[in-house]
Amino acid sequence: MNDDHTLFLEAMADVTQCRQTDKVPLPKPGAVSPGQEYRREAAQRALDDENFLPMTFIEPVPSHAEISFRRQGLQREVFRKFSRGEYPVEALLDLHHKTVAQARREVYHFIQECLRDEARTALIIHGKGGKPKAGNNHPALLKSCLAKWLPLLPEVLAFHSAQKCHGGTGAVYVMLKKSPRQKERNRRRFKFRENP
Repeated sequence: MNDDHTLFLEAMADVTQCRQTDKVPLPKPGAVSPGQEYRREAAQRALDDENFLPMTFIEPVPSHAEISFRRQGLQREVFRKFSRGEYPVEALLDLHHKTVAQARREVYHFIQECLRDEARTALIIHGKGGKPKAGNNHPALLKSCLAKWLPLLPEVLAFHSAQKCHGGTGAVYVMLKKSPRQKERNRRRFKFRENP
């Protein structure tokens, strides 16, 4: 036992104690490490690469104009109720103070999140653009972009400018397709009704 202790002390004779400054600082709890930040940015880049919404050749839409779109196959009565704001808004996206690039990214991700959350009716607030000069009906940039982008997303069945209580022509209702799970639930529900 004594020999082991002596051997240990001899082996450790030239070892010096580390100085405080040689310690590697550990991140504070909740802080993002450089590796985590890199992985997040890489994931964001991958999602952005999926985003096919264009930023060019956007036709200008006047700030106070209504925008509307109905995909073929959507019943007229359903669209009429939808455009009147008769369906509850299940998700909301506010694009105020966003650039076109930011809005493009947020709209794409918002639609994907709505599908994951099985939201069918959403509201996107885009605003009416800057203040008009001397009564001009100037184009609203983000509204113009939405009028171009939303029909390109196959998940979007319809959209229509909102009712005044939801922002009027400064916002748009968006109707999304049912998820496969919602479709299956409906099939089961209606099958149950048919076969009592």
